[in-house]
Amino acid sequence: MAKLLEAEGLVKAFGGMIAVNKVDFHINEGEILGLIGPNGAGKTTLFNLISGYLRPDAGLVNFGGKRISGLRPYHICHAGIARTFQASKNFPDMSVRENALIGAIFGKPGTSRERAEAETDEILAFVGLAEYADRAVTDIPLAGRKHLEVARALATKPIVLMLDELMAGLNPTEVGEAMELVKRIRASGVTVLMIEHVMKAIMNICDRVIALHHGSLIAEGAPQEIARDAQVIEVYLGGV
Repeated sequence: MAKLLEAEGLVKAFGGMIAVNKVDFHINEGEILGLIGPNGAGKTTLFNLISGYLRPDAGLVNFGGKRISGLRPYHICHAGIARTFQASKNFPDMSVRENALIGAIFGKPGTSRERAEAETDEILAFVGLAEYADRAVTDIPLAGRKHLEVARALATKPIVLMLDELMAGLNPTEVGEAMELVKRIRASGVTVLMIEHVMKAIMNICDRVIALHHGSLIAEGAPQEIARDAQVIEVYLGGV
């Protein structure tokens, strides 16, 4: 597999606290890569460095062979990297369709309104939100709001999609539906990097997993290998 995205020696500190500490990792084209670690491990900070919301203090990120670290978030989005957030960033005063349409219009420069609207309806159907298209965001359940975040990100036509705890707060049925959605996204040709605490998802849909602790990479490998890793068990799985 070709390496699509690579991070080399990434460092980010906030005052005296090092949130990301000399992290090296890569994502292969077409894979689902899981990112795990206890709260405060630096997972979301790493997402923010990749997507341009933060600038690294040291190190770099390459995407498709080109350096993207230091670029503004919209430049990185236009290059083909989209993300969701732990807490939904949907626009509550807009309909579901309007929320997704924003991604289609602004995610790729030059998209016509007519084409963006057609693509939006296709994406809402893809993520299972077609029946909610004309509803206000506040009128749909949590799982729907999370899927809407995914829809808006997909509307930007990403090459890599970064999912930040898509399954947090969902019941077992909704988790299963979210897992199937992630698999459909990969089958559509999009590479996925996902932060997730739901180990059922990590074990069943990820090709590889990387684990962070105190900002440092402590393990990398297939899900089954990570589940047996002594350090991961100690710091993340509770020593069981």
